[in-house]
Order: sequence, then structure tokens, then C-alpha cells
Amino acid sequence: MKFRFWGVRGSIPSPGPRTARYGGNTTCIEVRTDADALLILDGGTGLFPLAQHLIQQGAVAANIFITHSHWDHIHGLPFFTPLFIKGSRVRLHGAHDQVTGHGIEHVMGVQLQNSYFPVSETQMSATIDYRTLEIEVPIEVRDAVVSNVAMNHPVLNLGYRIDCNGKSLFFTGDHEPWPNPHPAGSEQHAACEEHLRERERRMDAVMRKVDALIVDCSYTRDEYPSKQGWGHGTFDGAIEMALRVGAHALYCTHHEPTRSDDELESAFAEVMARHADRLGSLQVFLAYEGLEVELG
Repeated sequence: MKFRFWGVRGSIPSPGPRTARYGGNTTCIEVRTDADALLILDGGTGLFPLAQHLIQQGAVAANIFITHSHWDHIHGLPFFTPLFIKGSRVRLHGAHDQVTGHGIEHVMGVQLQNSYFPVSETQMSATIDYRTLEIEVPIEVRDAVVSNVAMNHPVLNLGYRIDCNGKSLFFTGDHEPWPNPHPAGSEQHAACEEHLRERERRMDAVMRKVDALIVDCSYTRDEYPSKQGWGHGTFDGAIEMALRVGAHALYCTHHEPTRSDDELESAFAEVMARHADRLGSLQVFLAYEGLEVELG
């Protein structure tokens, strides 16, 4: 199994010279199983260059797994060129929207309204279908098993684990550590803490001993207090997570869009120096567009 990053920025595309080395496209990760099944994690703007790469082979069979419905994770979907190629088969997987009651088909439908996009789904030549996933119920895709778990974000966000022939990866999508809003020492604090730890245990169980852990690392620990509640994590939190679950390698992604490549590298170097004596065998990388990893 192998995977490749096509988009690593968070919140909004940020093209330009300040982000040229790591890339300005938003979240999209291509995964290839040993049997060459194509799984795609999220449909941010990185989905467009992936599509241009894929159409060189003609019709495409793709399973796209959406972590959640915020724009930076879906706004590449209408520009996924295989949707317009006869013979292509595209299946969109994702969670049930607890607020609207809609299934994952709503993610495509809302974008293809005439007010926002000039082409309707009926004009697309591919076979398109939808699979609304049940939380914590694994599914099989060819020679892979895809598991999911609810993360912490302002909307329901599914983290995905993909297992194939003994190798595994996990992608958090957007995730923020669970906060306890109650005063320490209060009865409410204790009850809430137990609930939050249970959610963390469920999440950790799906991540356990994963070969590649891909995590939302939007902020530094100094930036985080002013961003609390926005639904994103920190470099320090990602390292703690990776060590806690026994991951073999950590890939930091969802880079803050206002951060230049130089600033990103500086922030990363600082956190790596701070944790250098704790990492042991854990390898930690900054994700960039074009980074391809073979899980041999």
C-alpha cells in the first residue's frame, strides 16, 4: 500500500511563492492498495491536480472518503475530471449529517446547485453513487478494510483507518483535543472528563499501532489558546497522539494557510527540538504536495 499527498493546506487554498515548496492546495490524499484500488481521502482543491494525473489512464474507478463537509475538504469535488468521463465509477463515502438529516449525497448536491456551479450531476458521464457510513462500522474496498471513528470538530468529522495486507494508515481529517468546559474539582468536570476520555479511548483504539498517522497540525502550542473551539490541533498534540497510540510514523498536515514555507519549517524545527528526547523510534515528517510514501 502507498499514499501520496495532493493537498496539505487547511481552511483555504493559499497558492503563491510563499507556499511553493509545500504547496497551497487543500486536503487530498491518494491511497493505492496492493491490488491498485484507488481510495481518496478528502476532496479539497488537491483533488483537481490528482484528477489531471488520473485522466491520462482514461476511465477511473475511485472511492472518495470525505472526513467532513467543510469547504476546504470538498470544494474540489465538482472539478474531479473523471466525473465527466464515460466508464468512470466514483463512489462518495461519508457520514450522515446530524444537523440536516442528509446523507453524504448532500455534499455533492449542494455544490451542484445552479447558483454555485454551472453543471448538474445529470450532465456528468460517470457512474456516481453514494455510501453513507455508519460510525465505527468497517467496510471492505477490494483488498482493503476502511474503518472510521468520530473525531472532535464543530461538525461530525470521521477519521479513517485503511488496512491492507498488514500495513495501515490513519487520517484524522480535522481534529481538536476535547476540552472540558467545567471548573476543575466540580462534579460536572469529573463526569465530563470521563466522557471525554472514553471518546479518546475509542479514537485511540482505531489508531493503535498504525504505520502512518496523518494528523491536523494547524497551530503551534502558543497559537492554540486563541483558536480553541475552531476544531484544529497542534504539532505538540499530534506528537502526543502518535506516541500514545504507538504509531510508527507521523505526517503533519493541514498547514495554516497564512504560514509561509519558511515559517512552517521554523515552527516544525522548534517543536521537534522540544520533543527530541521523547520520540524514540517515531519518525515525524512535514507533509508536502507530491510526497509519496510506500508502506512496504
